[in-house]
Amino acid sequence: MRCLRIYATPDGESHFGEVDIPMMMKPAFPNEAPFEISAYYPASRIRFSHIPAGVRDVGFHRPPERLLAIWLDGHVEFETSDGEVRRLPAGKAVLVEDTHGKGHISRHPEEGQNAIIVILPSGLGAPLD
Repeated sequence: MRCLRIYATPDGESHFGEVDIPMMMKPAFPNEAPFEISAYYPASRIRFSHIPAGVRDVGFHRPPERLLAIWLDGHVEFETSDGEVRRLPAGKAVLVEDTHGKGHISRHPEEGQNAIIVILPSGLGAPLD
């Protein structure tokens, strides 16, 4: 499974990338065929977020720590400091790791939207056994 990533280089510029989340076939429910599932990743906290109607363009900002944002409805558009823009529909996630530097811009739908924010101290690079 691939996930959009926002990260910062040592010079403070933010960029897009992708993270490949390794998957394995594993039974998860009794009497059902196995399906693809990832390893567990350590998460320290989870937060539910509602971006109110009218909050459309959030200027350059950085997360306080690595996080995975999962958009539940609407769409979100991100712009990195290098000028690249990406738009994600509902149901997609982004790994946000630009905790230093200029940060990124996020743009939200006029009607507002909901998201789940999962704090991932190690990002998606260090699954648990």
